[in-house]
Parts: sequence; structure tokens; C-alpha cells
Amino acid sequence: METTHRVHVGDARDLPLADDAVDLVVTSPPYPMIEMWDEVFAALDPAVGEALGDGDGERAHDLMLSVLDDAWSEVARVLAPGGIAVVNVGDATRNLDRFRVYDNHARVTEAFESLGFDPLPGVLWRKPANSAAKFMGSGMVPPNAYVTLEREHVLVFRNGERRAFDPGADRRYEAAYFWEERNRWFSDVWDDLNGEQQALADPGLRERSAAFPFELPYRLVNMYSVYGDTVLDPFWGTGTTSLAAAVAGRHSVGVERDAALADAFDDRIREAPDLSRRVVADRLDAHREFVDGAVDDFDYRAEHYDVPVRTAQEERIRFYEVADVEPTRDGWRATHEPHGE
Repeated sequence: METTHRVHVGDARDLPLADDAVDLVVTSPPYPMIEMWDEVFAALDPAVGEALGDGDGERAHDLMLSVLDDAWSEVARVLAPGGIAVVNVGDATRNLDRFRVYDNHARVTEAFESLGFDPLPGVLWRKPANSAAKFMGSGMVPPNAYVTLEREHVLVFRNGERRAFDPGADRRYEAAYFWEERNRWFSDVWDDLNGEQQALADPGLRERSAAFPFELPYRLVNMYSVYGDTVLDPFWGTGTTSLAAAVAGRHSVGVERDAALADAFDDRIREAPDLSRRVVADRLDAHREFVDGAVDDFDYRAEHYDVPVRTAQEERIRFYEVADVEPTRDGWRATHEPHGE
């Protein structure tokens, strides 16, 4: 199996893709009203900078969301019918004209609903803060303290009716996950994933990038796509979504405004063979540990691995490792081989 991985330097509001070209979108856009993204939004719409300069938080927030709305319209165009869009976004607290919370997750949900998407149950990603303080504001006396935001939202939307597959489609059933993985991944609260710093050599690049851990897009790619699907990240950053797609045996496309960030992916994609071997080994080891700790019997057995499984849907589960990556004219090609063969 081979997969391709392309990154385009450009604007998420003008995706260089044909209609219905991708099967899954996994992205984390700049969060409106988070100060580190002010310059990005102001560059995309100068009126944002004017509103911030005037101390008009509500207007600035609306303008920032309008920038994102244009990108979501493009996502609707390129996402195939039945495809899933997953948006990781956090709300913001800020004291501009007055202290308040800016509800990014609700406004993004409204935008996707207006485009005809159906919201599906999402995830609260709880990211413990480094500080021991669990509030902001006036300390130990009421009423002017504020709850600390330690969560982000993983919003899930479907473009129309569910996808249809041929009965018994190999690429779907081989892409199954284990029963215990399903129970953990499809929980509505994730508290086992911490944010992480980007491992970029250039400090300037680190300052221009945000970070979510590899495990987050890797889970989502496995949850909402099958082998051979194409995954898009229109706010690509340093390419964590593309790296996750490569390790998971999916194609990927990224769009990133910063050419330097796009170039930095050359080092990351070379990690894919070693990373994929570790990920597959860890998943199988974790499943064996789950089996060893179970108190009841298993009625089914995996066809490709010497392990029992809970359900018949898991019998054909098959992991692919990245054997090699090589540059192409417009990106990278990854060659995948079945694990253990």
C-alpha cells in the first residue's frame, strides 16, 4: 500500500482542491481572541486590527470568526458527501474592553450548521494547566474570581448522510480498532492527552506554531476514516495531522500560509517509519495487556495476530507500518507493509 502526502502553501479560504476531494478533515484553526493569533487574523482582515486597537472585543471576535467562516465554506466544498469534519478549538478569556469569555466552539458549530452539516457528539479535551491555581481573579474572596479554562472542544460534523461501503469492504474492516480502544476513544471526555511544545529547531517557527499531541489526530483519523482515505488539514501548522495520517495508512493534504513551517515537515515525515512501528507495537501490547487482565473469555480471534478479540468486527483488524518515505514532485510518498509480514 502507498499513500501520498502533500502540503500547499496558501490560504485556507481558497483550497487548491477539487470538489468532494477529501474524506475527512482534522484541523485546529487559530483561536479567535487568543492573543498569539491577533497578528494572523489582522493580516487576513485589517479590520480585525482596527477593532482590537479600539478595544472593541465583540467586533474583533466577530471579524475573526468571519475569517474562519470563509475557510469552513471551502471545507464544505471539498469534503465528500458523508465525510466527517473534526475541529479542535478552544474558547478564549480576555480582558480587552472588559473581562469575558469568547465562545469559539459555539460559533464554529453555528457556522457548520449553516453550511448544512450535522453536528455529532464531540469530545471535551481536558488539558490540565501547569499552574497550581484553579481560578483567575480576586483570590479567596467572592465574587470576582473566574474558573480556569482547562478544556478544549473537539467538534465533530458530518456532511450529509453516513458513508456507504460495499458489504465486507476489506479497507474498512482491516481498519477496525480494538473494543477497548473504542471505549476509550469514543468517550466524551479525554483527560489522558496533554498539550505539547513543538519540537522545532528554529525558535521563530515555534513562536508561529501551535501544538496538539500526535495522539489526538491519530485517534481521530482512526475513528473517522478507513485505509486509503484522504485527510485534509486546512490549518496545517507543522503537519501533525499529516504525520498521523501517514502512520495510520491514509493519504493527506495540508494547507499552510507559512512556507517555513511547511518546509519543516521534511524532517517530521522522515520519522514516520520508526514512529509507525512504535505505535503499532504499543497498540498490540496494550491489547494483550487488556486480554491478560480480563476476567471472562473471548469468543473471537484476530485473523492476522495471535490475540483474542471481543467482537467479530475485530477479527480482520490489520496494522500497516510505514516501511519507507520518499520525496515526490509535490510532497511525499509513503510505502506501507502489513505488520508482522
